[in-house]
Amino acid sequence: MPDQIEIALAAAGQLEQESRQLERQWALRVERARYEAERARRQYDAVEPENRLVARSLERAWEEKLRVVEAVEQQHARWRVQEPLLIGPAERAGLQALGENLPRIWHTATTSAADRKRILRFVIREVVLDQKRTRGQVWLKIVWQTGATSEHHVQRRVHTYRDYIDIDRLRRRIAELNAEHKMDGEIAAILNQEGFIAARGCAFKGENVWVLRTRWGIPTVKINGMDKNPMRWPDGSFSIQGAAAELGVTPQTVFDYLARGLLAGHQLAKGEPWQIELSGKQIAQLRNRVRRTKRSKKEAS
Repeated sequence: MPDQIEIALAAAGQLEQESRQLERQWALRVERARYEAERARRQYDAVEPENRLVARSLERAWEEKLRVVEAVEQQHARWRVQEPLLIGPAERAGLQALGENLPRIWHTATTSAADRKRILRFVIREVVLDQKRTRGQVWLKIVWQTGATSEHHVQRRVHTYRDYIDIDRLRRRIAELNAEHKMDGEIAAILNQEGFIAARGCAFKGENVWVLRTRWGIPTVKINGMDKNPMRWPDGSFSIQGAAAELGVTPQTVFDYLARGLLAGHQLAKGEPWQIELSGKQIAQLRNRVRRTKRSKKEAS
């Protein structure tokens, strides 16, 4: 930001200019009201005395115009008291103090949104924006009331990763973390910690990482590498194959049980093996279910 004292003095000049513009508008309103009143007087004076009905009507119109003149003049006088045309020494000193304390005033909790808009109008003359100059960023040039200019780049919210500000760095980082055998959820958490922002301005989730990995051909990290799934995982949970063997059903039946809520399980990420929780009681219940199903099919045949 340019020198804050210069900004304050430029704001003072702008206030005086705005006051002069408003004064001209008030002068035109007063002049128009007086013209209308004078016109009504001339119409009244021109009527024949014997035409009493017309004379009374024109007299009332004249009086109404005079009341309008009085009201406008009173409003103008009140405005001049509230909004002095020229800024005096006290007001100028106040504006200078505002310039010296502008950051503190801007951030204080008592400064309303309307006050901030007014401050911006006083210190900024023009803002030029360009959303296409740099991918994922908005370039802007601020023309300050002092005549000074400053250029800035602001990361903009994008809806697709085609417009992402630093897509190459994001791709490299996901590939690096994937090579370290990090799961999608872990990668998402690390990206958030490192300040990456997903499209639409959201935090990264495992699903976002999975979508990007799939798009870029980055392989899924398998918790068991290239080996076959074991019957049970180190934490005691069952794989699909292990649950099928324990219950005496096919792997497809296990998937069906998961879909119907008869079994509880989860994947650490898309493309990862399932980990299924099975208690001894559940195993007994589901084995009985399998036996009943087989018996029913046999009797039906």
